[in-house]
Amino acid sequence: MAKTLNLTLSPKQAASTEAWLGIAVRTLGVRRDQVALARVLKRSVDARHQTPKVLLTVEIFVDGDQMPPEIHFDYPDVNGATEVVIVGGGPAGLFAALRLIELGLKPVILERGKDVAERRRDIAQIHRGAGVDKESNYAFGEGGAGTFSDGKLFTRSKKRGDYNRALRTLVFHGASPEILYEAHPHIGTDCLPRIIEQIRKTIIAAGGEFHFGAKVTDIEIRGGRAVGVRLGDTLVEGAAVILATGHSADDIYEMLHARGVLLEAKPWAMGVRVEHPQALIDRIQYHSDDMREWLPAAAYTLTAQVGGRGVYSFCMCQGGVIVPAMTDYRECVVNGMSASARSSRWANAGIVTEVRESDFAHLAEEWGVLAGLKYRQQLEQHAAEIVGGGGTAPAQRLADFVAGRISIDLPRTSYLPKAVARRGEEWLPDYMASALRGGFKQWGSRMRGFVTNEAQIIGLESRTSTPVRIPRDRESLQHPVVAGLYPTGEGAGYAGGIISAALDGTRVAEMIATHTK
Repeated sequence: MAKTLNLTLSPKQAASTEAWLGIAVRTLGVRRDQVALARVLKRSVDARHQTPKVLLTVEIFVDGDQMPPEIHFDYPDVNGATEVVIVGGGPAGLFAALRLIELGLKPVILERGKDVAERRRDIAQIHRGAGVDKESNYAFGEGGAGTFSDGKLFTRSKKRGDYNRALRTLVFHGASPEILYEAHPHIGTDCLPRIIEQIRKTIIAAGGEFHFGAKVTDIEIRGGRAVGVRLGDTLVEGAAVILATGHSADDIYEMLHARGVLLEAKPWAMGVRVEHPQALIDRIQYHSDDMREWLPAAAYTLTAQVGGRGVYSFCMCQGGVIVPAMTDYRECVVNGMSASARSSRWANAGIVTEVRESDFAHLAEEWGVLAGLKYRQQLEQHAAEIVGGGGTAPAQRLADFVAGRISIDLPRTSYLPKAVARRGEEWLPDYMASALRGGFKQWGSRMRGFVTNEAQIIGLESRTSTPVRIPRDRESLQHPVVAGLYPTGEGAGYAGGIISAALDGTRVAEMIATHTK
């Protein structure tokens, strides 16, 4: 029987398979030539003390032990099977499709954007300041918002589904097996597109359908039940409709509201991206300048309470870059991403604070449940207006922002097209600027060197989640009023990242299968 060991190692020992394997076999009292297979089950870095340690859980198989099975999935032919319409080709939609196929149903995916290859060209155009394709950008297109904005796989929603199975599905489609054991697994925006493409090929090979440039303009409801959706004059029908449209599909919320479909306003979070030199974060976290030979780029997770509001870091991208994530050139929206190597000279993270319903109550009389959506749009458009639009983002040196000083210039940045110096108070509401400033002050006292003018804030980090929830019944997962309509994933308000959206899509697919012949 295989043996499992928990090892506490130096970074240098953990970086060498021969080193940690030697320690493991000595601990077990077996010879090196008796080892048939050695694999890592979990790896994490403990940097809480002066000298970082690597915590490694390993599994050792010796001669005679039964080997673990290879990762494999079987997807049956669903040509001619009952069809389910899926609106959106992001992780919720893709994983819903894969699970539907396993359960004998045929998914028909309608994606408003383009495939990953075409989408890559449209994103390059945004970086050049040459315009935004409203249907093909960082938010819209094959794979959803996560495809070209990092590919982090960490989630706190593991109780909502089979987390390990979701990771194994990605490995089956080409992801590195390292995601199975890293404490904070990450694919990287350079690798994720080909994995997404392979998932699409699996869906089509099994008889599912995948349609690009298929923008849903209406939902077909008969007798209180969703029976399909409209693409202009074209009706696409199915036994159920999964809405997996992502956090930026404002037009879907507006369409549903106009049709009288029940929606709910909800709080969310907004703020800025903060960008530091990665070497500075490494020194703060690893307490040394010589750990990067053995350890990955350092990360951080920060939380604070300021005036009763929560302030926290979000989507930390060590060795990453800041990207223009707007869906319209009239907006200013930023996000972070990193390639698999995380080798950029910069580190960035979203620093956000709560946006409560009381903050946009002044818009409720005119916009009702869409008040938060309109509030977010107004802030994004205002931030763009003060810097002249065109993808330019407002920014301020971090220490200047905390001290309330004007930044005359800015440090170098990863952000393209460009950033220009503006006081945070010009583009952040007073309560948001105050909360963020208070959070930075607290963290600066705990992390010496964090608050520095080598760093800068860049705005707006506004698409952390959606200001609108499409409600659903807790048991059936259907909309409480419109039967057959299954709101799913991040855009519906039930997920917050690639894996949580994937798990939610899987759950919805399983529920549909129990009610569909």
